[in-house]
Amino acid sequence: MNHAAPEPRIPRMIGSMPVIDVSAWLAGEPGALERIAGELRYACEQVGFYFLTGHGIPQAAIDRVMAAAKRFHDQPLEEKMKLKVNQETVGYLPMKGSTTRTSKVNLNTKPNLNEAFFLKRESEEEATRLGRPPGHRNQWPENLPGFREDTLAYMGMMEELGRQLVPVYARALGMPAHHFDAAFARPGMTLRLSHYPHTEVLEDNEFGLAPHTDGNFATFLPPNPVSGLAIRLKDGGWFEVPYMEGAFVVNTGDILAHWSNDVFVSTPHRAVNRSGEERYAMPFFLNANPQTVVECLPSCQGPDRPPKYETMTVEAYSAWFQRTNYPHLQKEKAA
Repeated sequence: MNHAAPEPRIPRMIGSMPVIDVSAWLAGEPGALERIAGELRYACEQVGFYFLTGHGIPQAAIDRVMAAAKRFHDQPLEEKMKLKVNQETVGYLPMKGSTTRTSKVNLNTKPNLNEAFFLKRESEEEATRLGRPPGHRNQWPENLPGFREDTLAYMGMMEELGRQLVPVYARALGMPAHHFDAAFARPGMTLRLSHYPHTEVLEDNEFGLAPHTDGNFATFLPPNPVSGLAIRLKDGGWFEVPYMEGAFVVNTGDILAHWSNDVFVSTPHRAVNRSGEERYAMPFFLNANPQTVVECLPSCQGPDRPPKYETMTVEAYSAWFQRTNYPHLQKEKAA
């Protein structure tokens, strides 16, 4: 069977942002896979970001987790510090707790002006692998009823959505639709509940989240009426991402860029909150299983395009990425 990549199709655009409606693919409509894969190819080659619509995630589920993020960060600092982030980057990261040092476009020297709470897969298998009792991978706040249930339910929905979209990515890269299935049978995933305080005045080279690329396969950021995200376009200019009701903002991460030999671009982006309000954001980071070996896809290399990146596992790249950006991991490694 011919698995040549579909021709890029220019989707609907809002400014510099492509808009991709996946409802037809999720509904199983004939021809939807190739059509949407063509649109995805354009978005990931030219921008590295797009608006995702027709995804089927209920707004009520998004609202519950957004409220959970606010409830968590509204707690006194001493309560949050009881769950301080550990060596697996699970738990609470205090304000100015990270400095982005993997940037391709900016020398970031100042800590990021945000605080975050990280959650990962909660399962008996993961707890056993880590030598913990069942259900004890994540750290949970004691006095926030419904917090655990709402966040885990949302993560389950996002995992399923990600797995449904992986075949579209495979086809967009000229591979069989099932190519990534094994890597995403039990994907890696992280939910980050972030708080960006309103910051009207910034010092030079200071950001809510400094220019960076993501170290995963793809990131899903739910709709957020409080602005702050900007992406760096190919011409070097910065585009302030507008709010689109009901639409996720999705971007390519470094793992997908490495797999595709930079056919799909991992685009630098940053966050600054000058909205006049407190900004809460909850990116969901989807990744292949940690043991997956990432090597250049055959459809993305040739005599005039040799592989650019060394072959490595997702786990190895993720460990390097987090160790480079999170000081608490650097200290533990030195110790």
